[in-house]
Order: sequence, then C-alpha cells, then structure tokens
Amino acid sequence: MALPAAHPSQFFDEGIKLISYCPLCQSSCSPRETHVLGERDDSHLLHIRCGGCSNAILALVLVSSAGVSSVGLVTDLDHEEVERFRVAPSVSTDDVIEMHCLLEQEETLFSRLGVA
Repeated sequence: MALPAAHPSQFFDEGIKLISYCPLCQSSCSPRETHVLGERDDSHLLHIRCGGCSNAILALVLVSSAGVSSVGLVTDLDHEEVERFRVAPSVSTDDVIEMHCLLEQEETLFSRLGVA
C-alpha cells in the first residue's frame, strides 16, 4: 500500500529542522531569523542568522519524494548581501587578470582607489 503524499510545506518544515542548530555554537536557530532567498522547483535557498553567535548559514534545502536533504555554508554575510552577490555579474577571467596586474603595480592600484 502506498503512503499518502505529504504536503510540500511539511517537507520544507523538515528541511528547516535539519539546519535548526548553529554549527558553530550549537544554539537553536529561530525560524524568525530565516529568509527565503530563492526557490526553484523543489529547492529552496535560505539564509538563517544564529541568535547566539550572530553568524549565519546559507543553506540549500532540496525536497524530493525520497525525503529532504540540505547543504549549508557558514557565512558572515547578511541576507541582503547574499542577494546582491547572487544577482551580480560573474567575475570574468579578464577581471582576474586585471586585478592581478593592479596588485603587482602598487602605485597604479592606489591611484585607482583614490588613495594618496
């Protein structure tokens, strides 16, 4: 006999529980400190701020018929900064080469930054 399908939000709630403790200080993270930054199909990008140590977790929660899984990354970025970087253009190879050249030429770097 097949099990009844669970409501999608039930699986999402289970995903939140997977990442409900701060990996740094072991404090319980409050759902009020969670921001959904993006959703696509059955995946959710979340930013969760720890009330204990003020660090944050950037987590990807995947919901499937097999269950819920998540992967997280500890960050000091707030959710607005994550969103800004998420939609920013990619860094190109030319950008990296230009930065390398600037770092090699200290005077040019300081003049571009407006530092005397």
